[in-house]
Formats: sequence, C-alpha cells, structure tokens
Amino acid sequence: MSVTSDMFEVATARELGVVGCRRCTQVWPKGTNTCGRCGKTLVSRDHKSLQRVWAWWIVGLMCYVPANLFPMLHTRTLFQVQEDTIVGGAVELMTHDAVGVALIILFASVVIPLGKFFAIAYLAISVKRVDTATRRQRQLLYEVVEYIGRWSMIDIFVVAIMSSLVQLNTLASVTPGPASLFFALSVIFTMLSAQSFDSRLIWDAQKADVEGEE
Repeated sequence: MSVTSDMFEVATARELGVVGCRRCTQVWPKGTNTCGRCGKTLVSRDHKSLQRVWAWWIVGLMCYVPANLFPMLHTRTLFQVQEDTIVGGAVELMTHDAVGVALIILFASVVIPLGKFFAIAYLAISVKRVDTATRRQRQLLYEVVEYIGRWSMIDIFVVAIMSSLVQLNTLASVTPGPASLFFALSVIFTMLSAQSFDSRLIWDAQKADVEGEE
C-alpha cells in the first residue's frame, strides 16, 4: 500500500507550542522573546510583514522602469559613442553572434525580475484571500523566488566585466550607464521585499480556507 504525504496532517510550530527563529532556524518554547543563539527577536507571526513587502515591492518596481529606459552601457570608440539599454545591448550582442550571452542577459534582466514582481505580489495577495493553490505550492514558489534572487545581478556583473576588460584609453572604453544603478537598486529592493514576507502566513491562510469551507 502506498502512503502519500496528504494522508498526514502537518502541525505548525504554533500548534506544537514552539516558535522558530527566522534567522538561524533554532526552535524555542512559545513565549521566548529573544533567540538565545543569534539574538533575533522571536515572533510567532509578523503581521506587519505585508506592509514592508508592498513598500519594498513598489520602490523596486519604480527603480525597474528607469533601469530599462536609461542606457546600461556607454561604449566610446575613436569615431563614435554608443549607448545601449538592457534590451538594446542584448540585441547588439546577437548581431555579433553572441546569442547565448544575449539570451542569458535577457533571461536574467527581464524574465527573472518580472517573474519575481508577479510572484511576490501573488504571494502577498494570496494570504489575504481564498486561493486554489495549496500551501505547499505557495511555499515552493516562495522558496524559488528567494533562490533566484541572487542571479538577478548577472547583468551588473556583465557590465562590470566588460568595463574592466575594454579599457583601451583613446581607442575604446566601456563604462556603466545610469541604468546600472537603478537595476541594482531594483534587485536589492525586490530581495528585501521577498525577505520581508513571513511565509508562515501561507499556512495560516490555507487553514482559514479549509475552515471556511467546513
């Protein structure tokens, strides 16, 4: 007989009378105010987390717009000066047969950031309303968002590498444009938005959905 995880009820830390530290994951008895391992303040639920999530999310989105409108690279040669946005730079790389690098930049600079914006907004909204997705699906989405956050800076790394390699003084030079600053800020703010989200609210929302159906 096969046994699936759906046959067992998963108890939360609150139901077991304990509280976990969100910084070092150490578990302490309920009522403990400070983590004895890392010193972080312990709370069973951070009900103000959604306010911080939306605040960082909005600021990150505001920075992402100029990051795509302003030039990411200033390329200066002996005869001309060229400015490229993120998408324009990827297209330029494709014309020089660097399709693989262009696709990586587009994926890391356009697909991943937009996906993170949608995912974070969905998670913040889903804990406040009835949703068809299970708590395991939402928890998995949250973990994916946190994991891919570190790869969102790949475009900045490409700009930094190109700037350090292509410096031939009067012949040619590559310098970062203003979009690089806005893009870096956008990545930082979306990472802060994701980290501000209290994933334990997902389990509370699922329980409330089940009780409402009953």
